[in-house]
Amino acid sequence: MKLVFALLLSSLASVRGATYSISDTVAGSTFFNFFDFEAIADPTHGRVNYVDQATAAAQNLTFAGSSNSIIRADFKTVLDPNGPGRNSVRVRSKKTYTTHVAVFNLNHMPEACSTWPAIWETEESIWPNGGEIDIVEGVNDQSPNAATVHTSPGCTMPSSRSQTGTSTQLDCNTQVNSNSGCGVKFPTANSYGPSFNSNGGGWYAIERTPTFIKVFFWPRNSGSVPSDVRNGGSTVDTDNWGTPTAFFPNTSCDLTQHFSAHNIIINLTFCGDFAGAVYSQDGCPGACVDFVNNNPSAFTNSYFDFTSIRVYQ
Repeated sequence: MKLVFALLLSSLASVRGATYSISDTVAGSTFFNFFDFEAIADPTHGRVNYVDQATAAAQNLTFAGSSNSIIRADFKTVLDPNGPGRNSVRVRSKKTYTTHVAVFNLNHMPEACSTWPAIWETEESIWPNGGEIDIVEGVNDQSPNAATVHTSPGCTMPSSRSQTGTSTQLDCNTQVNSNSGCGVKFPTANSYGPSFNSNGGGWYAIERTPTFIKVFFWPRNSGSVPSDVRNGGSTVDTDNWGTPTAFFPNTSCDLTQHFSAHNIIINLTFCGDFAGAVYSQDGCPGACVDFVNNNPSAFTNSYFDFTSIRVYQ
């Protein structure tokens, strides 16, 4: 009986949350001090030209005010089909994190056919061996949001687990099914795209420990937003957050082996391996690259608007 009780306590400890203290407040005029700008070729082969910090500021692609911070794409330029892609921004946190909670208070995300916005965590230099956690991701305005983990071989997820979202693939190996990863579709349309934006945004959060990864979402008008999330508290107690939207336990995946210390990355690309591949079936007009080249005004609403990012450890 004692052994059974001990095992039960061990099992509960592996899925319960904890109290974390603030380590980084990313908000206001210093928002972009948290990041490095990555003016790199797009690893996902999008019709995009990631610019450096000076160019982003000069073209008003980034702006940090007292109450919100903007990351956006160019929406004024018709592109030369033989030239670079549409100017956009990709930022990566200067710090890396293992066990942590990150809360993203987001008012607006990029929308338009061809868009592929993402908020995610990884270690780019050793990908996929250090793992990848996608917190916000979708394409072509298609709701809902999906949270996904991608790993090297040897990591799978159980088909039945405690989450409000719906699991898709259970093998997280990047070599399986064109790097689909272990995905979880969110249960509500207002978790992504135009529906998210028209609802005033909301909060996404990730909790990562050696035994599980959880992703949470609360719409702006939800009565279930925890007070420490809504108020940006100096501490958060994830044990009071309820059932996560996506839950990735270590049941059949050694998380300490498959996930290294991660940077937080925010980026907006166009077309490429994902948005381009499903562009027509998502009901978008013409050819994806042609749409990006010739319709700058379509990207007027292709921007992130953050109130804050708070990281707790």
